[in-house]
Amino acid sequence: MSATAVDSDGYDRRHELQSFDDTKAGVKGLVDAGVTAIPPIFRHPPEALEGVMTPSSSSEDMAAIPTVNLSSAARREDTVAQVRRAAGTVGFFQVVNHGVPADLMAGMLAGVRDFNEGPAEAKRALYSRDQARKVRFNSNFDLFMSAAANWRDTLFLNLAPDPPPPEELPEAVRDVAAEYGEAVTKVALRVLELLSESLGLSGDHLREMGCAHSLNAACQYYPPCPEPHLTLGTRRHTDPGFLTVLLQDGMGGLQVLVDGASGGGGNCWVDVPPVPGALLINIGDLLQLVSNDQFRSVEHRVVANKSKDTARVSVASFFNTDTRKSTRLYGPITGTGPPIYKSVMARDFIATFISVGLDGRPLDHYRLESTPAV
Repeated sequence: MSATAVDSDGYDRRHELQSFDDTKAGVKGLVDAGVTAIPPIFRHPPEALEGVMTPSSSSEDMAAIPTVNLSSAARREDTVAQVRRAAGTVGFFQVVNHGVPADLMAGMLAGVRDFNEGPAEAKRALYSRDQARKVRFNSNFDLFMSAAANWRDTLFLNLAPDPPPPEELPEAVRDVAAEYGEAVTKVALRVLELLSESLGLSGDHLREMGCAHSLNAACQYYPPCPEPHLTLGTRRHTDPGFLTVLLQDGMGGLQVLVDGASGGGGNCWVDVPPVPGALLINIGDLLQLVSNDQFRSVEHRVVANKSKDTARVSVASFFNTDTRKSTRLYGPITGTGPPIYKSVMARDFIATFISVGLDGRPLDHYRLESTPAV
């Protein structure tokens, strides 16, 4: 049902969406109010919930998401080969020995939790759907265009290239966000070096293309859900930028759509268990585009939080070019074969993502008609 529809029973979805948004309290506001059933705007159709409660958990499928050691002691060619294989198949890999201190990661997660579980007034003051605001809080950026809302609230922090002044940051993350952003950017640049080399290019190639000029951090808060079998924390989607670095707590809930899982030849949702101390890397749509499908931006989702009393917290660091200033056209890199995609400015690509929301895939809009989808 569309956001504007009124059904035969008189249910006005648009009114319900607006009423929810007007509270500026997010999903946690519903939980705090003691809801025992999720509102209809959060109910997903059965086909969207396939495998939510029973994803594949075979040892072979779980191993589909490899772990890459970024230690300088590791053989460079081995690390490049691992990254090449992961980026070209499942599009996801964990990284360890990445250089981000454990206390900094823990501090970032704690700050996000404290913000969401702190005074409601502090969240309402930041509640906005204005994409130009460098610091904003809301629930479901595509609330009014999606088929069903997700059981999730988000604090957005635009940390680079022009970070907000410290006083604009919520107090809960003020002392940690900038330091974490700098540390995770170093990880992204190291990974881009490995990805460049895996394409047979110089290590600085993707960096010089501006693939990590911009950092937008989506600090996700997934409250306990009274009916997790009827909704999702984040529905299936791909990330639109170049690279994502995910910091997650120990609760789990992320699932990736893996090709040929369990030896059946089809696609299967696979749980991605958190690896202590690791960061999770995934390829974005624009990196699939410039690599001419040598790297894969793979669909993933987050199940609704099944815990009775503990929220799940994560921080997704989205790396992109500076979409406000860059006029560069991004297309398949020379040497990767006949072009599969049209060239596009990153700002236009992101605008397509925002216009279609998580229910669409912007990459498909730029695929040349003569080439099949991956």
